[in-house]
Amino acid sequence: MAQKTRDESADFIRGPGFFARLRISVLWRYPVLPVLILLALLITGIFSPLIEPKDPFTQSLRARNAAPAWNSQWYEEHPRVELRYLLGADHVGRDVLSRIMRGAQISLMVVVVALGAGTVIGTSLGLLAGYFRGPIDEAIMRIWDMWAAIPFLLIALVIATVIGNSIPIVMGLLAMVSWSAFVPNVRAEVLSLKERDYISNARIAGASSRRIIFRHILPNVLNTVVVIATLRIGGLILAEASLGFLGVGIPKPTPTWGNMINDGREYLSSAWWISFFPGLAIFLVVMSLNFFGDWLRDRWDPRLRQAG
Repeated sequence: MAQKTRDESADFIRGPGFFARLRISVLWRYPVLPVLILLALLITGIFSPLIEPKDPFTQSLRARNAAPAWNSQWYEEHPRVELRYLLGADHVGRDVLSRIMRGAQISLMVVVVALGAGTVIGTSLGLLAGYFRGPIDEAIMRIWDMWAAIPFLLIALVIATVIGNSIPIVMGLLAMVSWSAFVPNVRAEVLSLKERDYISNARIAGASSRRIIFRHILPNVLNTVVVIATLRIGGLILAEASLGFLGVGIPKPTPTWGNMINDGREYLSSAWWISFFPGLAIFLVVMSLNFFGDWLRDRWDPRLRQAG
């Protein structure tokens, strides 16, 4: 019987479809494609000034609304355009691909700063609310309830109208969006952890509240914080693009994906690539972040591990 099992295993490994089955298994169990897309975003965002095919700010009226490079007919009809644009050019002749790359850098910079600030604020408030309860918990959760009821875009429009729009203001607005997702989740984790035996033993041993929070509770909620942060990145990129599309985001001519979609909406019938490719970049990045965040949640969430 054992010999038969070994023979079947060997036949499975030597079978013609083994590597195909192995690839399918890896793609099914691990977020390979989302990780590759996110790595491309990270590399593009960091090294965009070095790998951009053209200057994203240089205009060329001859190349106004130039078609993507594979449209040979357009370039034959416009012989004065000497260089081809891989993803086309916008309404003032700026290279769409280069602007998408520079937009990735701007998005990464804005989102990392905003998410970092929101993570620290939201996690701290969640720790305080869950550990101390009482008036502190009530005050924090009532503030969270009021903030959750206010439309973000309305706040952004009011602030942009009164103060103006700039990169620091957009970072602040996105930080105001990101902190709220951490408070209730971290608070729920802390309420569960503070009843554990090792927390009671730490209190009996004379540990201060500060030591218990930072030494015993915070390390155990970091998995939840990382998963929430990963899931929030896609939402922040989408929020930054929405602000740019509405004209209250990062001011022009700084290339952002939202600004590029806004620039091309008047040329959808004649130069669809101006808006399509930035929109495609947003779609791929947000979907990849959501898939990767779901995978992390399935792997790191202790409640899902226990259920499995």
